[in-house]
Amino acid sequence: MKRLTYISNFSRSLTKKDIESIGKISQTNNCRQGITGVLLSCSGIFFQILEGEEESIDSLYEKILKDDRHNRILCLKSELNISARRFPDWSMEVIVLDENNDILLQPIKILLQTLGESQAILATYTQSGVLEAIGRGINPLTLVPRYTEKIIFFADIISFTSITEKVQVTEVVDFLNQFFTICTKAIAARGGEVTKFIGDCVMAYFDGDQADNALQASLDILSDLEMLRNQAPANSPLRVLYVGIGLSKGTVLEGNIGSQTKKEYTVIGDAVNVASRIEALTRQLNRFLVFSDSVRLGLSDRWRSVRLGDFHAKGREEIVEVYSIDDLLTFQKSDFQKLKQEIRQHLELISSQTPELV
Repeated sequence: MKRLTYISNFSRSLTKKDIESIGKISQTNNCRQGITGVLLSCSGIFFQILEGEEESIDSLYEKILKDDRHNRILCLKSELNISARRFPDWSMEVIVLDENNDILLQPIKILLQTLGESQAILATYTQSGVLEAIGRGINPLTLVPRYTEKIIFFADIISFTSITEKVQVTEVVDFLNQFFTICTKAIAARGGEVTKFIGDCVMAYFDGDQADNALQASLDILSDLEMLRNQAPANSPLRVLYVGIGLSKGTVLEGNIGSQTKKEYTVIGDAVNVASRIEALTRQLNRFLVFSDSVRLGLSDRWRSVRLGDFHAKGREEIVEVYSIDDLLTFQKSDFQKLKQEIRQHLELISSQTPELV
């Protein structure tokens, strides 16, 4: 048999009557499927333990994952080959803690609230692919490393060092957060996965057959950044938030990489290095978006690719064919040196208007 324990948040307001109704329906269905367990509810949180035959538990949990009454579902524990049930007499006992003032139940309320808060924190700091595995009851440490084809995305802020030297710390943090938020939303919306933030750089990947999505996500980011620049106050550093984006495609090793005590689920390989090197070429080519020939070959006919030439990527002997697309968003308004000068002048203006700290 299998025992599964999960926690989730209410996706909408549910009354005590709604929760009791869920319990009654569960009791009927679970009795038929030979499933037992308990459901606790407290402060907008569900905490449930399910036990029964593995196939029945997996089928029920799949339905729970799709249930629109649940939000941020996190599997806390998945136990296989259990020999005895803990709740043999409960097809599903429902306990609503909100209206129960029993002093002995107060620690349980606090525990559930703490678990809910920890879940939100975990979701903020954890890669979505890892969270998805946990949510499905899979221990991410057991994920087997594999070679797979990916499109690697690199985006890096232009003249970031100069920006950090001229604006205050709080503005730097806001500057980065705005950039990371735009990138994360655009990449996720197109099916990509942000794997890490490296200083002022975003690294992400898409499946190898998602060249169109990777390119569209890049254009979405450039479009959102242009809108952000235009809407920012005249004395804001956001007015000069420009980035270079590089895309490369190839076989990478995907899996848990790290030490015994610290790991990250990421991708490594030549395609990662090439994407990073290609992104650096944006300064030389006066384009905000460039990509390798391997990416171009996976694009549909909707795109008009423009060949920018052959280049020796730093640290790599083979020549890389570099392309962009015929879209105004990809063009720098002037050459890179003039863009840097524009950024520098704006930062000097901001610096002159900022009162010195005493």
